[in-house]
Amino acid sequence: MREGSLESPVRHPLDWNNPDFFDMAKIEAELERVFDLCHGCRRCFNLCDSFPRLFDLVDESPTGEVDGVKKEDYRSVVEACTLCDLCFMVSCPYVPPHEWNIDFPHLMLRHRAAELKAGKSDFWVRQVTETDRNGRLGGALAGIANWATDVKTKSTRGLMEKTAGIDRNAELPKFHGKTFARRARQAPAEVNREAPAFGRKVALYATCFVNYNQPSTGLAARAVLAKNGVESEVVYPACCGMPQFEHGDLARVAERARTVSKAFEPWLDKGYDVVALTPSCALMLKFEWPLLLPDDPLVKRLANATYDITEYVVDIAQKEGLAPGLKPLDGQVALHIACHARAQNMGNKANEMMKLVPETKVTQILRCSGHGGSWGIFKGNFETALKIGKPAYRQAAQLGKDAAKQAAAAGGNQPVKTYLSSECPLAGTHLRQGVERLEMEGKPSFEETPHPIELFARAYGLSY
Repeated sequence: MREGSLESPVRHPLDWNNPDFFDMAKIEAELERVFDLCHGCRRCFNLCDSFPRLFDLVDESPTGEVDGVKKEDYRSVVEACTLCDLCFMVSCPYVPPHEWNIDFPHLMLRHRAAELKAGKSDFWVRQVTETDRNGRLGGALAGIANWATDVKTKSTRGLMEKTAGIDRNAELPKFHGKTFARRARQAPAEVNREAPAFGRKVALYATCFVNYNQPSTGLAARAVLAKNGVESEVVYPACCGMPQFEHGDLARVAERARTVSKAFEPWLDKGYDVVALTPSCALMLKFEWPLLLPDDPLVKRLANATYDITEYVVDIAQKEGLAPGLKPLDGQVALHIACHARAQNMGNKANEMMKLVPETKVTQILRCSGHGGSWGIFKGNFETALKIGKPAYRQAAQLGKDAAKQAAAAGGNQPVKTYLSSECPLAGTHLRQGVERLEMEGKPSFEETPHPIELFARAYGLSY
């Protein structure tokens, strides 16, 4: 095996039906082995807070090595992992097939699964991750729910911080009284029969976030697909289980995988492609579910038929060609590439898609936003998340500031607009909050952080 392992990463199935998987003594032995290798490498020092915590523990230990770190302190390293997968997919030179066989995120996941099995779980974390229940309740009481969770409502946010540990300064998703699935049923999209890709059929996996919190992404996706001749049906049987996956509830995620796969089976039988509207959910369908249930043929079939929405638009462009009508946007795009999009090992498809918009400058932001799913909203994590994401915020703000200066130098009456866009809706909100906190003179103000498919729809002049 060559030093650095230049081969493509290979991920092994999760052996979660083996009792040894939950044996804490064996987990701690594996943690010590992996931590020792990470300590000797330190390549991932700037990815998330797990690695700085680990290296500080080692450096401050009596021996200056991993053997001097107390086993009970390992938990602080595990807690800081957001399962972004960047260490595995981007940075670590020792992932399989390298003989050292390091899969840091899945080892953190194993530790969490063992703690959950031992009855160690946080009540409020479990409640926050009940996305379907929360989405239904929040949607039914959208006005009250959005008022109560707004950071400007000091009384309720202070109470939430005191009781549930949710940081009062962390922006939370908004709820909508009408879900994306319901809107799609009430207003079918008219398919462009003249488009080169006419004849394609897609089952859109709404995802819990788009369905309950950001229907605009789904509506834009349907409009773009219809413009390009693609018939779409919206399917939403349940959440993919990513929130539970982050906290080690593997049995429940496996149950979700079976349920959702079964719901998509009729569409697969009819020749539909499956398109997920959120990168984390696409990652679950494509990669994590098959690693949990490697012997389930329906899970494997769904994985092989699934695309991320930006990946699918690029596929149309490459194979049939896009429908005409794209026009330049009224500004440049600072495009944040989501960690879970990069972890799909498909290339930066959002960037490829936005490059198809004529005469529009697109600049990629490849650093993590720091949010980490539900992790980033809790007190003690929120400020850390802002620190981790600071390079991304600075880059976005600098792009907007430079564009404004260039426009002013050219004698323009109005500064060039900068769109801050992210494939991950949680990352987008967090990026905007991070920019607001920057101490930078002349920084831009971002009122929204649309998904790139929304900007693509605007470039087509589509209303959604």
